[in-house]
Amino acid sequence: MLHIVNKSPFERNGLKSCLRLAKPGSAILLIEDAAVAAVAGSAPAKDIAARMGDFSFYVLGPDIDARGLGDKELVDGIKVVDYGGFVDLTVEQDTCQSWL
Repeated sequence: MLHIVNKSPFERNGLKSCLRLAKPGSAILLIEDAAVAAVAGSAPAKDIAARMGDFSFYVLGPDIDARGLGDKELVDGIKVVDYGGFVDLTVEQDTCQSWL
């Protein structure tokens, strides 16, 4: 399953809920304001790093850039995808779950 998280982890609990409820082997894509969680050193980044063995993590590159974070170090192991990669992830997975 592809889990799509779009809200900032500093404003909503969607990412925490996703990490708690998603089944191991799932893919998690951070888009829009959730992209800030991919930046290394924050509390959400530590949560992601702790679960790196359970899930495949992705972040939408244009959303990182749109938030002025393109020059920041990302969580080790998170993959940056473009819009085409976003589409590929949705096609590769059987189902998608959006976390609001």
